[in-house]
Amino acid sequence: MKKQILGPYIIGSAIIWGVTIIGASLMMGGFEDKSQVLSLLGTGAGIHLILIWGPLAAAFKKLMKQQEDEQGE
Repeated sequence: MKKQILGPYIIGSAIIWGVTIIGASLMMGGFEDKSQVLSLLGTGAGIHLILIWGPLAAAFKKLMKQQEDEQGE
């Protein structure tokens, strides 16, 4: 896959996890309920799967189909 395609996914992933980790550390500093921290981490993982891995898997699938079509010709 081209680097132009991967770049936004890498940056998006870094932003999602950066915000998640900062939020978790702020919650931990205040001795909040630890279940809230786990909920935040689960939400970060879910958002990451939906916004990063879903579109990335679709892009890889499209690329593989293009390569198969080119080899079939």
